[in-house]
Amino acid sequence: MTPLERAHYVRDHLPAEGLFAEKTWRIAPQAFAFSPEHTELLEKLGVVLHHFNTACNLLYRQSASGKAHPWVAPLLDAGKPPELIALSRHEKVKGQVAAVIRPDLILTDDAFALSELDSVPGGIGLTAWLDETYSALGENVLGGADGMRKGFESILNGGEVLISGESAAYRPEMEWLLGADRVRSVEDYTPGGKPGYRFFEAFDYPKLTKFAEAWQPGQPLTPPLKPYLEEKLWLALFWSRPLQEFWRQEIGEKGQKLLQRIIPYSWVLDPTPLPPHAVIPELGIQSWSEMERFSQKQRDLVLKISGFSPHAWGARGVYVGSDMSAEEWAGQVRTSLAEFSEHPRVLQRFVKGSLAKQDYVAGNDEIATLNGRARVCPYYFVVNDRVSLGGVLVTLVPADKKLIHGMRDAILSPAVARLEA
Repeated sequence: MTPLERAHYVRDHLPAEGLFAEKTWRIAPQAFAFSPEHTELLEKLGVVLHHFNTACNLLYRQSASGKAHPWVAPLLDAGKPPELIALSRHEKVKGQVAAVIRPDLILTDDAFALSELDSVPGGIGLTAWLDETYSALGENVLGGADGMRKGFESILNGGEVLISGESAAYRPEMEWLLGADRVRSVEDYTPGGKPGYRFFEAFDYPKLTKFAEAWQPGQPLTPPLKPYLEEKLWLALFWSRPLQEFWRQEIGEKGQKLLQRIIPYSWVLDPTPLPPHAVIPELGIQSWSEMERFSQKQRDLVLKISGFSPHAWGARGVYVGSDMSAEEWAGQVRTSLAEFSEHPRVLQRFVKGSLAKQDYVAGNDEIATLNGRARVCPYYFVVNDRVSLGGVLVTLVPADKKLIHGMRDAILSPAVARLEA
């Protein structure tokens, strides 16, 4: 088949009902190809991230019980209702962590930069469809043709997806994957013993009165209702000096070094004054207020709401300092510090990512080439502490876009390992 015929095959096999509500993307005739080095990293990263999630869970519980680092739990509990904190600390869920792990990775020349770690990700059905469709064209996709379908079913175990109105745009992909009878609106749902996949953010829980009244800790639900595990603050805590030995012990020296390689240096925007002789590491400033006067080059930083907020998912609540005026940046810094007690922010070094090329079908029905930057989203499934790679979703956006996410100008495709000569 010619490249155009291959792209037409993909287009013609889109489900009639669609995969996302009112979403479109550019179609590539071939999957996105990774170097052997990038492929090897994708294949081993899931185990390290599962160990990291498990270590985060342990650290929080030790902190909440007063055994170690007592400052960690209050930071992660900021702004959350007491009843949800109590549920997250219940003994029946103490060892539970996310069964689906999806990092958001920015492609760089020799590795990736991990910008977020999503415990309640969308794109599962979409990636499954992409893998199956491109596999039918002869592509050897990472994770296998049915890796997403098998991986998701292995953690769902015959259960149902509980989806909120906030996540309704993702309902079509889940109905395509499982059938409409296994995708339930959580607002009208009463637990009946079947395993459930929580496709709603923890901040929605206080509004879900019917579900909240009926659900009890110990009933099968993944990811667990542990909002502290869904905080972006963990990427800053990973770099915290007092916690370095803890991470080394819990995820191993090799795992720690791998994460140091891919997690951009990150900070918690804590307004607590420093002693006069102290400075904020890496930035060399004594107070966050000094950051308000940073030059555009110094503002090569990303500011994000950490977690328990309707603005903490997608591209909401994310501000790239170098893309803002000095006045806008200063205003966001002040807001972040003022709202610390309810909505902590995390600050990250901005990683632009390397340029990559991929062909796609242009509006004139001809093959064109997009020069852009890629977000790479591998999906890992965890069953009985064993981690498998289900598939990889690649989003390539035009090079001038600061934030990489699904948009009509983006190419969405699965991934393959590039064959080296």
